[in-house]
Amino acid sequence: MAETEELPPREAMDYDVVIVGAGPAGLSAAIRLKQISPDLSVVVIEKGSEPGAHILSGAVIDPIGLDRLLPDWRGRDDAPLKTKVTGDDMFWLTPTGAVTIPHVVNPKLMSNEGKFIGSLASVVRFLAQEAEGLGVEIYPGFAGAELLYGEKGEVLGVATGDMGVGRDGAPKDSFTRGMELRGKYTLIAEGARGSLAKELLKKYALDADSEPQKFSIGLKELWRIPKEKHRPGHMQHSVGWPLADDTGGGSFLYHFDEDLVSVGFVVYLNYSNPTLSPFDEFQRFKAHPSIAPVLEGGQRLAYGARALTSGGWQSVPKLTFPGGALIGCSAGFMNVPRIKGSHNAVLSGILAADHVAAALAEGRAHDEVAAYDAAWRTSDIGKDLKPVRNVKPLLSKFGTKLGIALGGFDMWTNELFGVSIFGTLKHGKPDYACLKPLSQVTPIVYPKLTSKVVFDKLSSVFVSNTNHEEDQPCHLTLRDPSVPIEKNLPLYGEPARLYCPAGVYEVVYAEEATKSDPRFVINAQNCVHCKTCDIKDPAQNINWVPPEGGGGPNYPNM
Repeated sequence: MAETEELPPREAMDYDVVIVGAGPAGLSAAIRLKQISPDLSVVVIEKGSEPGAHILSGAVIDPIGLDRLLPDWRGRDDAPLKTKVTGDDMFWLTPTGAVTIPHVVNPKLMSNEGKFIGSLASVVRFLAQEAEGLGVEIYPGFAGAELLYGEKGEVLGVATGDMGVGRDGAPKDSFTRGMELRGKYTLIAEGARGSLAKELLKKYALDADSEPQKFSIGLKELWRIPKEKHRPGHMQHSVGWPLADDTGGGSFLYHFDEDLVSVGFVVYLNYSNPTLSPFDEFQRFKAHPSIAPVLEGGQRLAYGARALTSGGWQSVPKLTFPGGALIGCSAGFMNVPRIKGSHNAVLSGILAADHVAAALAEGRAHDEVAAYDAAWRTSDIGKDLKPVRNVKPLLSKFGTKLGIALGGFDMWTNELFGVSIFGTLKHGKPDYACLKPLSQVTPIVYPKLTSKVVFDKLSSVFVSNTNHEEDQPCHLTLRDPSVPIEKNLPLYGEPARLYCPAGVYEVVYAEEATKSDPRFVINAQNCVHCKTCDIKDPAQNINWVPPEGGGGPNYPNM
């Protein structure tokens, strides 16, 4: 892009509160602010083409957040969740079978009684309508591209990205300058590994006193299956095959609405074998003899992937900074063993809004709302995360079999006695530092699958409805263009080509037979915005930034 001084100045709009991200956290904060003080001016920007376009979750939803935000939601005609959980199974998968894990081993906090199965995107669209009805301004198709700072380093708001910029960085005929949205407070609700949150963590050292954030990649497909196979309200999870014992993760299969099934697979991103492919593990799982029969004869409607914050209690950074706060998955409020985070996202939006509204009522602006950061650990969010805080580190240290046993024991002691014999365990290394060189691992060879329920990456990207304006700057940037071929390829086999679930990264050879003259290719138009590359690249060389607003996937009901 040309130098800023050569561009026309941005127009600016002033608000009481600016919110980046129209997900459960951002929209809940907006609604709560208007509930407290209808005269407050609140704006929400969303990089997706509409609220919900980039939302992907299982989803079995704990309604605690919705009940608190909108107590009448269950009785409304437009209620976004209608399928209550009616059955809940847990399995240990082997290559050819499934062993039931009895419910009696699970503490009550793992119960899904009273929970709902549905589409989180539908919940988001419901919340967006509610917010707009209260007077919140929502601008979809506008990414938060730049933070605005004051003279003292305080956050003054955000700027949306310029539109109509060519791949060479020069303005096209359609060029439109981004907009400055200035607020007395700015709430960051970008989801996992957001680009603005990443900048704020570094600028204000918000994670100086917390453990490294841990992440997972979740892959999901939405299917319509034959009516005779559909079991409304039934859900199941599994661990074990196809993942090795030292690789954390698991699966889900949820029946909801009219003949719909959500099927998904999660891989913890601290895996060590660089030849692992989360996408191929997902396909192997679907071909399992206990899973494939459920999907056979059905129709795959959608596919997608996203990163999940998985560090929990000990990885939550300081949440406040001068002029704003982190909420939702930007803060890292997912409960890993429950595989749930949307309820805490809603609760964090409510909690942050309560404290921001109080600050505004006192005539404050652009300062630190420290009371929000001080409150979350004793709130329902903290009560949800603290008892399970050691499950992820135990799995990582001892592997799936022993880790599950120790994690279950730890959850029971927390539930019964309010204490843990382990205290609070550390996570250790960040995910990108966990890969071993090729010389230290046994390469994983993925068999060619013939099942009709498995697909390749490109056909999967097609049903994610992903689209980017091709003539725009690449939103996947390399800090050092030489690293993929000169370092990552000989050391790790360039793992980006495998951990990416959308075929964005390739190593192309001038002569395939002799593997001569390798070249690293980035197919940015395929990107589903999961941000796994930004997290897992062992050299931390890939930087994900928002593309032109409205680009990316367009998930229907994910």
